[in-house]
Amino acid sequence: MSNEMALLQKDITDHVSGKLSELESTGLNFPPNYNPQNALKSAFFKLQETKDRKDNPALSVCTTDSIANALLDMVVQGLSPAKTQCYFIVYGNTLKLNRSYFGTQAVLKRLKGVKDIWANVIYDADEFVMAIEKGKEVLIKHETKFENRDGGIKGVYCIIEKEDGAQELTVMTKKEVEAAWSQSKTGQSVHKKFPQEMAKRTVINRAAKNIINTSDDSDLLIEAINNTTDSEFEPSERKHVDEAEIVQDEVDQNANQRVLDFDTIPEERVVPTKVREVEPIYEEVSKGTDEEQGRLFDSLAEMEPNF
Repeated sequence: MSNEMALLQKDITDHVSGKLSELESTGLNFPPNYNPQNALKSAFFKLQETKDRKDNPALSVCTTDSIANALLDMVVQGLSPAKTQCYFIVYGNTLKLNRSYFGTQAVLKRLKGVKDIWANVIYDADEFVMAIEKGKEVLIKHETKFENRDGGIKGVYCIIEKEDGAQELTVMTKKEVEAAWSQSKTGQSVHKKFPQEMAKRTVINRAAKNIINTSDDSDLLIEAINNTTDSEFEPSERKHVDEAEIVQDEVDQNANQRVLDFDTIPEERVVPTKVREVEPIYEEVSKGTDEEQGRLFDSLAEMEPNF
């Protein structure tokens, strides 16, 4: 690591650590056995490998504030890149934190009243039966066979098990899943390569929405969770059937914008960058070259090897 990079890491880590100390004094708690400093070190190791679409290092392209905010959201949620629970993506000159399938499960288990969460894919040849009981969706039966996994996907569902034994069912059809993918900033290359696992990730995020926003857990934790979820989607491209949900999404999006008050880092410690036009790194992947598609796949696949 160059001296400039080492100094930049120290400055940002010091700022994030200082902010964490303030938040801890106001009631922020971390998961058992979670070490924020170790997570920050792991994150910087990953950031040194993270590049934008033009192969520029993230630490040279992204603003200091965006790096600090992404790292703070990571630590508040108790996530670690070393456990493939999260990864970083560059959008223009802004660094964003994204959760993996495992990360979202880990975060939801931190919420009060949540015992477990899992998702299953419904294949074309499966027998899937659900019902509406007292206004709530309930799983009646899902029968599948091993060989069905080679067939097409009909849908996906997620179950959140509460500590009191109650279960929350969320079901999405194939069309609903694809509609959600169409709103993603990362395009659909990875979704098409690994449809089963990406479908599970999508339905878990959908199921998590009601649990998260009705939780009485720390506002800091809820805000960090929502920030990470929002960073994956283009607000202008959200297309929901329910008009009320459109309004609520816009409220959620605008309400969860937070700019941390980090002191300005001395210029001599900032890695030199040139002025760049802000452009999404992951626009419609199908418009990119094979090399660009391959780089996107390698980046995400490395973070979620179990695909």
